[in-house]
Amino acid sequence: MLLSICAGCATLSGDRKQFYPCSYDMVWDASLEVMKGESIASSSKEKGLIETGWMDVAPLTERSFGIFSREGFGNKERARLSLSVNRMNDVTSVSVLESRQRWHARGGATSQATKWWPAEPSPDTTNEIVDRINAKLKEQGCVPT
Repeated sequence: MLLSICAGCATLSGDRKQFYPCSYDMVWDASLEVMKGESIASSSKEKGLIETGWMDVAPLTERSFGIFSREGFGNKERARLSLSVNRMNDVTSVSVLESRQRWHARGGATSQATKWWPAEPSPDTTNEIVDRINAKLKEQGCVPT
């Protein structure tokens, strides 16, 4: 479901999924606690969804443009995170999704020339969030499967 929502976001997405043999409430609370350090735009326990707003992030790669290897257009990137917590038969799953965009010009003089364009997500970001959730749940005796 979350992937279909983000498919219309015009961004590339990185996804990391983890399963836990503990209650939905325990996993939800740990996930929300971990995400409190981020810029949460919305959260719904009923839907099992936590979303951040766009956050400025360091570019994964520095880029230069043109024949003279000019500096890029600020090499600005932004990212947002979506975390989905789902009840399953005897486990709870957590899926962390990052959408990332890069600001730069693509030539021309139209409104399409300078805007946010899709960029590769950072697996380090999604891995870090899942690792923090894992640590929080291990403190409570819940080890991921």
